[in-house]
Amino acid sequence: MAAVIGCIFWLLVTPFCIGLIPANFISAEKRSPGFVLLSGYFGMWALFEISAVPAVLWVEYNNFKVASGVFTVLTLACAVAGTVLLYRNMKAGNPGLVMGNRRTGSLWRKDSADDENDTSVRNGNGVGARIKAMAKALLRGTGVEWLLFFILLGFQLYRAVAFTSFDGDDAYYVVESLIAQEAGVMYRILPLTGGSTGLDVRHVMAVFPMWVAFVSVRAGVHATIVSHVVMPLVLIPLTYLLYCEIGRNLFSKTRQGGADGGAQTGGQPDGAGISALAGKALGGSVRQKEKEVLCRENLPIFMIIMAVFQIFGNVSIYTNETFFLTRTWQGKAVAGSLVIPALIWVFLLIYDKGVRNGRTDVGIWMLLVCVNMTAGVCSSIAVFLVCILTAVTTFCLALAERDWKILFKVGAACIPNVVYMGIYVFMAYSYLL
Repeated sequence: MAAVIGCIFWLLVTPFCIGLIPANFISAEKRSPGFVLLSGYFGMWALFEISAVPAVLWVEYNNFKVASGVFTVLTLACAVAGTVLLYRNMKAGNPGLVMGNRRTGSLWRKDSADDENDTSVRNGNGVGARIKAMAKALLRGTGVEWLLFFILLGFQLYRAVAFTSFDGDDAYYVVESLIAQEAGVMYRILPLTGGSTGLDVRHVMAVFPMWVAFVSVRAGVHATIVSHVVMPLVLIPLTYLLYCEIGRNLFSKTRQGGADGGAQTGGQPDGAGISALAGKALGGSVRQKEKEVLCRENLPIFMIIMAVFQIFGNVSIYTNETFFLTRTWQGKAVAGSLVIPALIWVFLLIYDKGVRNGRTDVGIWMLLVCVNMTAGVCSSIAVFLVCILTAVTTFCLALAERDWKILFKVGAACIPNVVYMGIYVFMAYSYLL
């Protein structure tokens, strides 16, 4: 029981509270439980990079214990800060940090008169009422599709845990987690022989196995069990939550011109004999309703397609889908399944809020920094890939919208990756100096 509570605290409660910090600095219509949890995880991994990488490089003895202590303090401090921000927003009567303001055009827009008259739902403070309203919105005409998706998700979780896959990499990554848990050191003992070793540049800066070890220590569970049982149950749903947020942004009606609907098309009447003003109002209402229905129908279908791709993507041992389901606990699998799609998600948010409205919320830039830092936690090569993808995407976005200032903003968000790559290159080629 204590192990379950420990896992829930460190894998659900703590990242959720951390995610309230960036949620406080974004527009209310962009807030959602998915945004809070995802941004909390990326923020938590960024904090772990700050704690673990310096300890690996410059602390020789008990470096895992040092990193764990620093990370615990930073994580709990950020979780407390997020909780305080949530309390202050609720006390001030502002839109909730978790659910945001559903009246601004989010995917979970209310349709019924009961929801319109529900003060707790309207103010964003009645979490239970808002969850109920969200469930009604999800099931309105799309219940079968969502049921099919959750069946596919449950099948993947069952297969990942009951038929867990073992490969040669377990002899290194899982054993590194176990050594950190048992001996309190990171990358100072060779997992293949048990003898002491120097720093292996290829692996020492990718500290994701050390985060698995941290969870193992705090929950009191063997590192192998955490890797093969707990991690799939956490990271697979977290990946689909990310896909849901991507789909929510892609199919949101706010990307189609907002709530005014037909007003942006010139307001031409849809039927003969109707005045121009009435035609504009009627056209806007009809188009708005069509967009709401389109959003509700597209999202579960999108999730089903993604789930099917993951199940049938094992066309070779090197595909992202293979790593996603059979090597879920490895940093390179997290880099391909979470970090790179998260970068796409962040750019969708930047495009939606920054280019269209002339500004980008601070919380989105905070999330971009954390996603870039998470790449270093997962894999050293992922830092290079993320930087290239960021540069190409930013250049295309700036060229398409003629907004060259975004190059400098995104470049500033990539500074942690530049520092990471500089340290890596110095360690790898310092013998030439």
